[in-house]
Amino acid sequence: MPASLAAVKHKIDSTKSTRQITAAMQMVSTAKLNQIQHHTQTYEVYAEKVKQMLSDLVKSHSATSAASQDDVYAALFKKRPVKKTGVLVITSDRGLVGSYNSNILKATMAMMKKHNLTKDNTVFLTIGKTGTEFFQKRGMNIAYQYSGVSDVPTFREVLPIVRTAVQMYNDAVFDELYMAYSHYVNRISSHVIIHDVLPITENSLLDEDELAQLEAANQPGQTNSDVTTAHVSAEYEFEPSDTAIVSALVEQYAESLLYGAILDAKTSEHSSSANAMRSATDNADDIISTLELQYNRARQAAITTEITEITGGMTAQE
Repeated sequence: MPASLAAVKHKIDSTKSTRQITAAMQMVSTAKLNQIQHHTQTYEVYAEKVKQMLSDLVKSHSATSAASQDDVYAALFKKRPVKKTGVLVITSDRGLVGSYNSNILKATMAMMKKHNLTKDNTVFLTIGKTGTEFFQKRGMNIAYQYSGVSDVPTFREVLPIVRTAVQMYNDAVFDELYMAYSHYVNRISSHVIIHDVLPITENSLLDEDELAQLEAANQPGQTNSDVTTAHVSAEYEFEPSDTAIVSALVEQYAESLLYGAILDAKTSEHSSSANAMRSATDNADDIISTLELQYNRARQAAITTEITEITGGMTAQE
């Protein structure tokens, strides 16, 4: 076999081996996605109920009463002058996830530029090696880093992260906290979400319809009569006390918010990995088809050359 044919044959075999690997990785990522989706969907129901209860309690009873409770979670309602801003960034520990990490990091840098955040007035909390390495190379202040989150993280696993973030806020390591992560929409789509987490405000407890009504009411020239609301606040009897119950709900809300974001981010990561491996498998198929066509043409050319040489030799003997 000529050297050129042997080289093409080697490329075909190598690409087929790569295709087997990417196809297997796609299957693994899809299995992880199916597994974590069940946990995410069931947890969203719980998180929404906690948010709804806390929202109703805050509306029926001023949040300042919760802040009067001597409790680390009650202080999450307190606003204070912002000297440092905390940014919790959730990325993956590895590559092979397409544009998953780059989209999060680009959006985070854009947010910093928008809010005039620099390495001097920003504190980072990074979950995932990719984000940690990215901000370390740029000399950013990383106050907390965590890696090795499970493919399907449990609440017990994530709880230390949540409590550390809350404690850092109460210790004034930062005065407000943003969270940046990739939100899973469906198997082919996701987008980056960056929103403020601490301090907790009444606006952050509103649902999408209530937020839309609030934004409409704040539009220039808009009057109260132009916006209709039909919200009925629930009434509660508190036992043992309103402040104790609100503080307990604040704790659950803060924990559910961060844990839900990590679950969402992991779901998006598995989806991005499956899509990236599917694209790699499709590209390998295209390369194999091109190489096989090239191989067959070269082989036909070599056969034609051999036939021509044999025919020419026979003619010369005659």
